[in-house]
Amino acid sequence: MDNTPLTKLYYAIGEVADLLQVAPSVIRYWESEFQQIHPAKNSKGERKYTAKDIEMIRHIYHLVKEKGFTIEGAKKELDAEKHDKKEKNQLLSKLQHLKKMAEAMKANLEQ
Repeated sequence: MDNTPLTKLYYAIGEVADLLQVAPSVIRYWESEFQQIHPAKNSKGERKYTAKDIEMIRHIYHLVKEKGFTIEGAKKELDAEKHDKKEKNQLLSKLQHLKKMAEAMKANLEQ
């Protein structure tokens, strides 16, 4: 898999396939299986992938091709990662709130 930096706004499916060294049909299949991949389509129906789309495809490639996950296993892993990220964000928000409360309490004590 090619880790070339992504500099363009949009990439055609052939370019994405070349980056990952897979057939375009693999990418189309993954697009049908993973809701996280949703490229824009132009008036001709050609897929246009953003850097964000490609990063997700690279992650799916890593799970399926490098780590040996099945498609279902990769879906579950992505869902678990999303859940973990949501929990971390909630925890971070709570910690930031507690920090503000502690700073306010400290300010009140210093008066």
